[in-house]
Amino acid sequence: MGKGLVDAFGRTISYLRVSVTDRCDLRCFYCMPEAFNDYEVPDNWLTFAETERVVGAFAALGVNRIRLTGGEPLVRHGLPALAGRLAAIPGIDDLSLSTNANRLARDAQALRQAGVRRLNVSLDSLQPRRFQLITKGKLEKVMAGLMAAKEAGFAPIKINMVVMQGINDDEVLDMVEFCLTHGFTLRFIETMPMGHTGRSARDAHYISLQTIKARLAERYNLLPSIMDGGAAQYFTIGDTGLRIGFITPVSQHFCATCNRVRLGVDGTLYLCLGHKHSVALRPLLRAGISDEGLQSTIRKALWLKPREHAFNDRNTQVLRFMSMTGG
Repeated sequence: MGKGLVDAFGRTISYLRVSVTDRCDLRCFYCMPEAFNDYEVPDNWLTFAETERVVGAFAALGVNRIRLTGGEPLVRHGLPALAGRLAAIPGIDDLSLSTNANRLARDAQALRQAGVRRLNVSLDSLQPRRFQLITKGKLEKVMAGLMAAKEAGFAPIKINMVVMQGINDDEVLDMVEFCLTHGFTLRFIETMPMGHTGRSARDAHYISLQTIKARLAERYNLLPSIMDGGAAQYFTIGDTGLRIGFITPVSQHFCATCNRVRLGVDGTLYLCLGHKHSVALRPLLRAGISDEGLQSTIRKALWLKPREHAFNDRNTQVLRFMSMTGG
């Protein structure tokens, strides 16, 4: 078989998101219920060696972009060591990390030295009290992590803001100014209905990013732009160089150009956030599957990837939390 992972609809898959834990040290209300504790047991986590094997199989099939996610990936002990192992795999030329930055001040330098080059940082408010209400965490720790990442030389650093009606939509202009000040890229994200928590969050606080874009256009000159990242539609603010991305899984889905799949911490390969399609790789790994067999399984799994998600179908409930699927 030739190189290249192609699904049933002709989309080339070049991007794998790898969850290294389903645990998180924050508790954003739209992501995980406050009382939730049904975590995967550590014995069911992929070991670093198993994760390296799966990533190696994807790399052999032409995937070149890896993003480490969670939960909160920095909760996983020894993450910089895993990052170094993945960065060394032939064919992997883009290793990035999604994080809430709560522990980033501790790990920024080690991650940069290990081969992580780009960061996506979740930040939904610049107001300490509001940040605590949304996440149960402390804004100053996240800010310390962001400044440590900037000093360590990560580029780009993308700020991901989930925009919620009546919660933080009044801060979009402040977030633009914050990113202008620090040279960060800014991405706005619509709330997604993932399970009961996501459905209720969307129903109560969903706002179309078309509304946010119109609001920004009243103040800034938004020029169409391009940036690696796949899911976002980007604009540049005048001649400032600041890029703003709009990720619109509900109002304007991007399924036709989807180039990614997700590996859960338990070795489950998820083909789409908005469907239940998945393939369990951990039992195969622990039964001694060959590299060729693993690659064949991955190829076959791609044919389960649907044409598009079902977020707009109110009869469809995807009963799993984002922390389970790798964000």
